[in-house]
Amino acid sequence: MIEAGLNAEIDTIVGDNDTAAFYGSGLVSVLSTPRVISLLEGAAVEAIKDKLDLADTSVGTMVSIEHIAPTPVGMKVWASAKLVKVDGRKLTFEVSARDERDEIARGTHERFIVNFNRFMEKARLKKQ
Repeated sequence: MIEAGLNAEIDTIVGDNDTAAFYGSGLVSVLSTPRVISLLEGAAVEAIKDKLDLADTSVGTMVSIEHIAPTPVGMKVWASAKLVKVDGRKLTFEVSARDERDEIARGTHERFIVNFNRFMEKARLKKQ
């Protein structure tokens, strides 16, 4: 059963492929906002992964963050997510990220619990 309070933290070392210049989201060689979002979503997935029914998965449906500080290549980053609200299949997380010096991002993230096979079938049918 999924209940509020579940949390997780993941980490990574910022590499060249994590930068805004690489993602095309800017011209600077610092951790990109799209990669920050990916890390925050990853922490949310980690927080609930052992609580989902075997036939289910979760999909991200909303991210609202402030990316408040730059992180250079080579620095370690930690992303964390805490499940703060469960409303049926809708899950709301408080998310944040920090590097070795500062908080770098904070905000909210929503995920929905879906049946894996039905979700993938819906996606497949779009191609027909």
